Amino acid sequence: MKAEKNLRQEKIEINIQNLSKVYKTNNGSFQALENVSLYVKNEEFVSILGPSGCGKSTILRILAGLEEPTSGSVQVSGEEVKGPSAKRGMVFQSYTLFPWLTVRENIEFGLKLKGMKQKERKEISDRYLELVGLERFADSYGKELSGGMKQRVAIARSLANNPEVLLMDEPFGALDAQTKQSMQQLLLDIWKKEKTTIVFITHDIDEALFLSQRIYVMEARPGRILEEIDADLQLFQDGELVDVEKFMNVKKHIISLLKH
Repeated sequence: MKAEKNLRQEKIEINIQNLSKVYKTNNGSFQALENVSLYVKNEEFVSILGPSGCGKSTILRILAGLEEPTSGSVQVSGEEVKGPSAKRGMVFQSYTLFPWLTVRENIEFGLKLKGMKQKERKEISDRYLELVGLERFADSYGKELSGGMKQRVAIARSLANNPEVLLMDEPFGALDAQTKQSMQQLLLDIWKKEKTTIVFITHDIDEALFLSQRIYVMEARPGRILEEIDADLQLFQDGELVDVEKFMNVKKHIISLLKH
């Protein structure tokens, strides 16, 4: 099941080597991650899949520069991650919109911080409003939007800053099944158009298989990579499952890994 690592002619966007993270608590030390190594190629969609508490979100926060590793190397585009950067966009599970700003103002927030002129900001926000299908809601506020619409705004806001990498921490976990499915398809459509490298955190096997080209399966206590799985298996066509047998075989294999 392991994907081949013939990467000589591939540009590596993310390279994590021997990453470990230890937290100090009142009851002593707790090791969240142990010797995690993974890579993500340029313009690739990779999911990190595992149970709650396996440290997958910790990996994402370290990649985002929001936490420091205890040991190991974490590089994006050949540079060691030392802190947050506009080169790495982040979308959380919780809705992180500024409630006092409109949809357009939320999307333009990072651009305004950069000192970009209003005309240019509007051109960019127009593009991403169209991309996520929210043109009619440009002047609406967060309280007027559904959960799925709020996540569309969060995705648009991250992409508007033109990041090299988009980091997504279970962004559809709080959505109902129907909305989740439509958001997954929307994300795939955006990824194909934007060619942004994506690292996606999930505990949903079906979601990982639908979205990803590769999947890293993790175990907990401490968090470690169990296996790297090739998920680019042409299991879906136009959002519909077309190879049920292959899908079930891969899913059963992942379930067996997680039971370990």
